[in-house]
Amino acid sequence: MTESLTSRYRKLMEKVKDLFILDSASAIIHWDMETKMPPKAIKLRSLQIAMLSRIQHKMSTDSEIGKLLEEIMRHPEYDGSSTVQKRNMYLIKKHYDEQTKLPEDLVVETARQQAITIDTWKKAKAAKNFSMFKPELKKLVDLRKKAAEILMEVKKTATPYDALIDIFEPKMTDETISKVFEELREGLILILRKCEVALKQPDISILKRRVPVDTQRRIAESLAEVIGYDVKSKEAGGRIDETEHPFTTGYYDDVRITTHYYKDNFTSSIFSILHEGGHALYEQNLNREWVFQAVGTACSAGFHESQSRFIENIIGRSPEFWIYFLPKMKELTGSIFSGVDLNKFVHAVNQVKPSKIRVEADEVTYCLHIIVRFNLERDLFANKITVDELPQMWNQSYKKYLGVDIENDSEGVMQDIHWANGLFGYFPSYALGNIYSGQILATMEKELPDWKNQISSGKFQNMKQWLTKNIHSHGNLYAPMSFIKKITGEELNVKPYLNYLQNKYSKLYEF
Repeated sequence: MTESLTSRYRKLMEKVKDLFILDSASAIIHWDMETKMPPKAIKLRSLQIAMLSRIQHKMSTDSEIGKLLEEIMRHPEYDGSSTVQKRNMYLIKKHYDEQTKLPEDLVVETARQQAITIDTWKKAKAAKNFSMFKPELKKLVDLRKKAAEILMEVKKTATPYDALIDIFEPKMTDETISKVFEELREGLILILRKCEVALKQPDISILKRRVPVDTQRRIAESLAEVIGYDVKSKEAGGRIDETEHPFTTGYYDDVRITTHYYKDNFTSSIFSILHEGGHALYEQNLNREWVFQAVGTACSAGFHESQSRFIENIIGRSPEFWIYFLPKMKELTGSIFSGVDLNKFVHAVNQVKPSKIRVEADEVTYCLHIIVRFNLERDLFANKITVDELPQMWNQSYKKYLGVDIENDSEGVMQDIHWANGLFGYFPSYALGNIYSGQILATMEKELPDWKNQISSGKFQNMKQWLTKNIHSHGNLYAPMSFIKKITGEELNVKPYLNYLQNKYSKLYEF
């Protein structure tokens, strides 16, 4: 870049840096709302969040950004810019174009409504009363529909729902997802049926042993240490807190995870720690040279989920992981698990059984939960169903896809926080993340053929370095479909994930 082009680019990046700093501050405000905020503070917090959203929107749509974008991209020497610089420009322009089309009042009102809807969801879920939640959810859905209609035009998508999907998985469409999910569903059902009729079934009584919450906290800290998520040293960039619904938030040097402890379901916190820890490792191992740049963010929500599901399931539910960690857990829990057999424990934590709750679902049935949500979101934003119909449609879908009966809306349509948070279009990312993880595993096995032996010896560093080198450090340099091809050499492909499940569960269930 020449001096004039360089100076313009530098000015633009300074403005972008301010946005990232403000966004990271906003993330901590949301974290506090879920972890430490007293109940009475919700009205004030909704105003605080709305104000931050107004400031963010004003900064994002600053006409100076538009001017700098135009001057830089029209500069005769722009074509000589680096790949990173061009990717930054593309991502900044995409965000600027979208934000300038969204009215400030709509952005602010949506942020305020999100805070109120989340608070109402918590109360309605506890009361098992969808009618409490419905009015606020309707308001939020209407606001997201308005945004989707606007974003549909600027993103040039075929449907409003595609515009929402694009926020989380750029260039992905509901048409593509529908085709991929149908192939995925068929493959999962075949494996599920084999597990159901297999003679060898797990003894899950092991999982019903009560573990005190304080002990579970120690297990959580130990798990974090094992995977390399530092929450205890003087240089720690993470922490573990407790919430109704586990999540991860933060940026580079301050990435926080949450979990929920149940005395009579100790594996819930174990696998949520591993899941959220996978998210945290991604955020903390992004290319440090790209901090405060658009390229220095995760590739997509789907890729983020690929990393959380990779650590939670491919690593955390593997026999090799428990060869190493079960003795540690026995030390931490005293006599609770003395005499527990390794193979029986591994089979128990990998039980395949249709269930009502997504976050507790096994690997084989998990994506069926996502397909239900995807279908409902797609139809909701196509105006084929209404918010009023969601509970009924949910219950019917769970009967159809998973064969289970939903007894109340807290274990049904209100079980997740995502819709209360306005995150319509996010759910497909979970299943896409599973598909990506299968492809990533197949590639890693070629380059780290000894990875299982390393895990069983407690050596996680080589695996972590491989993930950092091949995924984390690339940030947002590539669009998702280009990135998966760069990593694996092939397009989006369901088969590696289905092969992984077939190989794993045929050994566990001996079919």
